[in-house]
Amino acid sequence: MENTAPAPGDLLASARRPAQLEAFGRLLDVLDRLRTECPWDKKQTLQSLRHLTIEETYEISDAILRDDLPDLKKELGDVMLHLTFYARIAAEKGAFDIADVLNAQCEKLIYRHPHIYGDVQADDEDAVKRNWEQLKLKEKGNTTGVLGGVPTSLPALVKAMRIQEKARGAGFDWEKPEQVWQKVQEELGEFGEEYGHGNPAKMQAERAADEFGDLLFSLVNFARFAGINPEEALERTNRKFISRFQYLEKAAEAHGQRLADLSLAEMDVYWEQAKQQATQPKGAN
Repeated sequence: MENTAPAPGDLLASARRPAQLEAFGRLLDVLDRLRTECPWDKKQTLQSLRHLTIEETYEISDAILRDDLPDLKKELGDVMLHLTFYARIAAEKGAFDIADVLNAQCEKLIYRHPHIYGDVQADDEDAVKRNWEQLKLKEKGNTTGVLGGVPTSLPALVKAMRIQEKARGAGFDWEKPEQVWQKVQEELGEFGEEYGHGNPAKMQAERAADEFGDLLFSLVNFARFAGINPEEALERTNRKFISRFQYLEKAAEAHGQRLADLSLAEMDVYWEQAKQQATQPKGAN
């Protein structure tokens, strides 16, 4: 007999649904009151909230990178407030309300998952992505092509990822990782030519900048094939550098030294200490 028992996650969702719906309704009630009684909330517009929402989104990203679930809960709440706030302002304009937003999203998800809600076959993640992009192109009003849905204001590194993912969804992609790695080597060589192979005096500045962009784009492409998120990888390196540099500053200060007075070789001693400290197991002396 086939086992039809719900998965633990399904039981959790089912048991919590009344509490989830009640909490969402409570948020709407709180926002309604703030919008009518609070001087700050009464003044907010779609435009005034925009930069705050971007900031809150980055804070979500930070919490995820730190694997800080308590902080993630708080940041998700902040963004949830913003989303409901936008819908509230739109409702005041007679455009739509939060029910319209959520129903439209549900309809889109159902339409773009025919392998779940229909009879389309999709056995792996790549097939799902291809179906998704093809369905987007078929949707009414989408006249901008495969890459038209990539926001122009995205940071360049993230935009490169989205461009490549969308092109892949349309079937335009390399076949093997080694082809992408070969392209990286090719672009590195072309950049080296324009940079004068390390001699800035021989550099062709504008062409070097173009080739450097091509090199970065090819590295993002290779990261995608390697299953690496380049934005997250770079941010981890940023954090690692900050941690080590701060160690360097504190170590120099502890020895009565000014960072500006240290030679590069002296700084490197502290830098190596920072690297060794970072590799020690937690709790080790």
